[in-house]
Amino acid sequence: MKLSQFRFDLPLNLIAQHPSKSRDEARLMVVHRDSGKIEHKVFKDVMSYFKDQDTMIVNNTKVFPARLYGRKEKTGAKIEVFLLRELNSNSRLWDVIVDPARKIRVGNKLYFGENDDLVAEVIDNTTSRGRTIRFLFDGSDEDYKQLLTSLGETPLPKYIKRKPDEQDKERYQTVYAKYEGAVAAPTAGLHFSKELIKRLEIKGIKFAEITLHTGLGTFRPIEVEDLSKHKMDAEYFHIDSHAVQLVNQAKEKGKKVCAVGTTSMRAIESSVTSGNLLREGEGWTNLFIHPPYDFRIANSLVTNFHLPKTGLLIMVCAFAGYDLVMKAYQEAIKEKYRFFSYGDAMLIL
Repeated sequence: MKLSQFRFDLPLNLIAQHPSKSRDEARLMVVHRDSGKIEHKVFKDVMSYFKDQDTMIVNNTKVFPARLYGRKEKTGAKIEVFLLRELNSNSRLWDVIVDPARKIRVGNKLYFGENDDLVAEVIDNTTSRGRTIRFLFDGSDEDYKQLLTSLGETPLPKYIKRKPDEQDKERYQTVYAKYEGAVAAPTAGLHFSKELIKRLEIKGIKFAEITLHTGLGTFRPIEVEDLSKHKMDAEYFHIDSHAVQLVNQAKEKGKKVCAVGTTSMRAIESSVTSGNLLREGEGWTNLFIHPPYDFRIANSLVTNFHLPKTGLLIMVCAFAGYDLVMKAYQEAIKEKYRFFSYGDAMLIL
């Protein structure tokens, strides 16, 4: 399939700028692959589509405050630094994206905080906007990490046209987030409240936790018309034996296995046995799922409404079928569903 097939007209006012009042009261579109039926619900109604011993796979990555604002030495020019990944905690080296990049050269020093609390030196160029920087700080690791966290800002996507506030620190994070390493939230999971999870567990639904640290590559624009030529950025994932046991038991009993989010789907599809069961493992995945694709683990999916021509939309089309998904999206626009990270949800059965 071609990239241009995943274009659609999305009114900008449908890109959610704020989260719903309550996590589990966002709207939910339910799409049935077998019949093509589309239902309109509220997210907490997800309860009625799952039974005892069905299993949900959730991504327990935790978003860190990855966006920093600093100034360049001598000129004082304001620079945005987006932390991508820590390369070596002992030497405090990070891969980052800088903006405006043309002003930042190897050897430049950047100052952060009102009193220049933290200084970084640019060590290398990695891409046109990418740099490797080293933070220069004499204090303890604990003080360094605390300072970095206090200076950083919740990394809301650029589509959200406002500054992050205190509410975002909580709401741009799932209630089951555990392991810090993501620069973007696994947004399908944002709809689960603690109360909803408890009610699902009481009903007998199992939760298998896996980790995939979402990077900016998930949202990077696809620039090739031929999808087979697109290269995804690698993201770290980890799947432990407990998750494997829960998922494979559900599969063997013919139960529903629901991937909560495209990040969960990418992780599980990156670690499959020859018998199409989930395999324990960790590493880096650059798997790009596009039609046609044979999914081996999950038979249902919770996801948000994605932007045109994105890898996320393309994966959803691979799972539910291009025609059905594009029809559902047209209905979502007509019914004024909210799109993207803070938007509404879709359950595909």
